[in-house]
Parts: sequence; C-alpha cells; structure tokens
Amino acid sequence: MSTKRGPISQFMETNYLHFNAAAMMDAAKGYETHLDEGGKMMITLAGAMSTAELGISLAEMIRQDKVSIISCTGANLEEDIMNLVAHSHYKRVPNYRDLSPQDEWDLLENHYNRVTDTCIPEEEAFRRLQKHINKIWKDAEDAGERFFPHEFMYKMLLSGDLEQYYEIDPKNSWMLAAAEKNLPIVVPGWEDSTMGNIFASYVMKGEVKATTVKGGIEYMGYLADWYIKNSSGKGIGFFQIGGGIAGDFPICVVPMLYQDMEMQNIPFWSYFCQISDSTTSYGSYSGAVPNEKITWGKLDISTPKFIVESDATIVAPLIFAWILKM
Repeated sequence: MSTKRGPISQFMETNYLHFNAAAMMDAAKGYETHLDEGGKMMITLAGAMSTAELGISLAEMIRQDKVSIISCTGANLEEDIMNLVAHSHYKRVPNYRDLSPQDEWDLLENHYNRVTDTCIPEEEAFRRLQKHINKIWKDAEDAGERFFPHEFMYKMLLSGDLEQYYEIDPKNSWMLAAAEKNLPIVVPGWEDSTMGNIFASYVMKGEVKATTVKGGIEYMGYLADWYIKNSSGKGIGFFQIGGGIAGDFPICVVPMLYQDMEMQNIPFWSYFCQISDSTTSYGSYSGAVPNEKITWGKLDISTPKFIVESDATIVAPLIFAWILKM
C-alpha cells in the first residue's frame, strides 16, 4: 500500500498545529508509530459513538488491522447494528435543545428514543433485532451452550438473517467488519443496554437462564488471557474514546494481573490516548489525566501519553483518517 497521504491527512498536517489540534496530531502520529513498531491497539468506545456513525471510519480501521481488540458499552455494541438495519427510519432533531417535556413525550409516544439530536426508532431498530437475537439465545440454551454478548451479535450478523433489512452500505458497519474478522470484543456492563434489558426480562419471565449469556467476570478472564498472549514485544496500546466502564474495565486488567495474580512480568499498556471533554477536578475516571493511571499500575512512567480535550465525534474520525492515510 502506498505511504502517500490523501487530502484529509494533508489538510490536518497543514492546519492542526497548535492546542487541541496539535494534541490530536501528536496522538495520531503516536498511534501510527506504535503500530509501525509492531504494537497492537485496543480501542474503547463510550457514549453513543455507534449512533454518531463512527463505523464509517472504524470499520476500515478493523479491516486494515489497525485495531486488535475493542471494549465498548452494550449500547455501542447494538447501536451500530441498529443503524445498519434501520437507518432510514432514524429521525434527526437539530433543535433538540429547544424541546419541551411535551415534545419529548410526543417522541416517546411515537416510539422514538432520543440520543442528543438523533432519535432511534423502536420498532425498526430494537424490535427488529430482538426477534432474531431471542432465537439465537434460545437455540444456545437448548444446545447447552453459553456465549458472550458480542458472540451472540456475531452469530446474528454472520447468519445473514439481517441482510434483508440493510439500509446503509454494509462496509460502514464496524460490527459487521468485526464479526467478519472475529475481532475480540469486551462488553462490560452489557446488562444496561437495550438488548441486555430485553434479555433480563426473558430471564425474569423464565424463558431463558441468566447463565446463557456470559457476564462481566468472565469477560475480565477472557481479556486477561488475551492480554497475556498479546502483550509481548512492543505491547498493547490503549486508545480511549470517552470514559466510563468501556475504558475503566479493560485498563484494569494490567494491575489485576500484576497485583492480584502476582504475575511480575506483565507489561504496562505501551501507549495511551484519551479523547474526552470531562473536567479533571470532578473526580471522574473520564476526567483523570493520564499520569494518574501511573499510581494505579496501569501506565508506566515512559508510556507515551496523550489527551485530546475535545469532541470525540469530530476527533476520532480524523485520527482514524490519519492512520488510514486518507
């Protein structure tokens, strides 16, 4: 593949020279250097990045092996697929700041669930997936099998059952790209997503057993095994979009292995970048500066550390464009 950079990268190199723009460029170049030196990268997805259509750039990152593992919320896991099958039914509300409680109630009555300026249609998105995933859950239980949430989603995507509903170019679905590569995914706290809520309702109604879907402790074990097998050489970098459980859960695997499993030779994360606009002084994980993670045994003194205090829906696609030489 040619190393010549495309117009987006050229524009970035020319214009983004100071402040958060320069921090973004430093982070992008650091990511690229980490890969060039043989490192692997985890990307963590908080917020509603799938509904922000990050798949347009992230799917290509996956196809080109620029990401080795993803940690995401249950919402990001499912909402990329919802966008794939129900895109034309989404409703954009550019004046969302002006909505009254009655306006919000009217959206509910019309079966729209609002995420900032974007409303997800209940029938075409949630219920369309529910019908197919429920069968896969029950088939697994009948066969005495158990899988992780992302593995059930992979089964649904790879079965081809959803192709009849596709409303975007499938190359823009990061979950489809991940399923085709069988990319490792960690989904901490999956229970709080829509599909997690639906699964919980089936458990409470006695239709499936809770144990059919593997949970968080098993995800930590799965991640630990993966980290041990993949952290030699240049090691594994950590590219964090937002904060919350999608970032905090996986980054803890290193101190858990070192301090609790007493594995003395476990390497620290070997690159760290966070895109966040959280305020440092509030005590949040999202707002913690990278150096704080040294005290928790997550990052080394020498780990390249970057923080871009900006909007991830703008910054992440630009960083991905740089890495893809677009």
